Amino acid sequence: MAITVNSTTPTTGLLTSMGVGSGLPVADLVKQLVEAKKAPQQTQITDQAKNANTQLSGLGQVSAALSALQSAMASISDGSAFSAHSVNSSDTDILSATATGTAVGGSYKIEVTQLASALKASSGAFEKNSTAVGTGTLSITVGDKTMDLSIDSEHSSLESIRDAINKSIDNPGVNATIVNGTDGAHLVLSGERTGVENGFKITSSGGDGGLAALNYDASASEGNGLSVINPASDAQFTIDGLPAHSAGNSTSTAIDGLTLNLTAEGSSTVTVANDTSKATSALTNLVNTYNSFVGIYQNLTKYDTVSETAGAMIGDATLNGINSTLARIMGGSANGGSISSIGISLQVDGKLAIDSDKLKEALSDGGKKVNDIFNRDNGFSAQLGEQLKTLVGDHGVLAGRTDSISQQLKDLDARQKSLDMRMDSLTARYQAQFTALDTLMSKLNSTSTYLTQQFDALTNSNKK
Repeated sequence: MAITVNSTTPTTGLLTSMGVGSGLPVADLVKQLVEAKKAPQQTQITDQAKNANTQLSGLGQVSAALSALQSAMASISDGSAFSAHSVNSSDTDILSATATGTAVGGSYKIEVTQLASALKASSGAFEKNSTAVGTGTLSITVGDKTMDLSIDSEHSSLESIRDAINKSIDNPGVNATIVNGTDGAHLVLSGERTGVENGFKITSSGGDGGLAALNYDASASEGNGLSVINPASDAQFTIDGLPAHSAGNSTSTAIDGLTLNLTAEGSSTVTVANDTSKATSALTNLVNTYNSFVGIYQNLTKYDTVSETAGAMIGDATLNGINSTLARIMGGSANGGSISSIGISLQVDGKLAIDSDKLKEALSDGGKKVNDIFNRDNGFSAQLGEQLKTLVGDHGVLAGRTDSISQQLKDLDARQKSLDMRMDSLTARYQAQFTALDTLMSKLNSTSTYLTQQFDALTNSNKK
């Protein structure tokens, strides 16, 4: 919240005409007297408001810098920066792969012999879409879920059955459509999910028996009304010669920490290696963000001996305390190591610097050493994280300080309004007083003129 001070005092039209009779500079006198009365109090309010707004701006900069530092710690504190892996497939047309934090470096030769597919089956040919199929109950099952559709004579056509399947809220995962061929209309049913276990089963009961034309059971040798267009199948593949299968063409259970995405039959070699680039990037970002805070701190607390000007928050105990605490943490140790041991050192000017070669060496074990320093027991992540938590956020130290200054500005705003009202009242009182004085002097001037004229007349008559 900022306060704007208006130090001018309003006047009325009366002042512009005052002094006409007496010759006194009444408007100037009233203005000068009011300004002289107001000036000390106005200066105090203006100076305090300027100082509060300056501190508020400074705290905003500090809060933003610390929030950025908190964000920079995220991938470090959760360990994800140290668990990155690079994954390459020798033939991406056959398969691709991605890794999680549990992946282990190595190579895997994968031979894909079959891709997973969803069941698709078609009915026999009907004369047209509106041709009646039959009545009764049509049951469609996928896994342990079954949808029962009651088909009456008014909704027994091919298109009505299609709509009933697609619109049912109990649909277990089967889509229906009508394909019109040269021999007539076919109801085509497709499973939504691949894999043998996700194949559907259709049975009918009751009614006129016509719905039997849509029956299908993969395990039955006869009685199927649907013919298979594409069977439900699992993906079949080997990993270094070991057979494996999956209901889908994407599997995350075949190799620990890897997700395989199969796209075609054939062979490809997947290579997994530690990737330290994410850790390097995260630590570099941490250093840069910390240095940004230090730069803001130094700018707010500096004193320029040449221009003899001080920073906006020079001598501020809160800001000095924050800087000292963070510097102590970054210059300290955790779990038997320091950040200087991994190539990040605290400089004389309070900022951090990175030794790229030393950091690369520290990360050569896949990031375990660096991760231990930051995240094992009471590591740097915990130390820095807990401190930042007390500083930023809705209930942090900086929020409390900001609220206090905002309240101070509200109080100054109230004082400004009160002062303006008192000065308006004083202006009105002075106007009344000088108006009376102006009127009196005008009358005295008129009387003086009259008496002078009478004396002059009397003198002239005595001379005759």
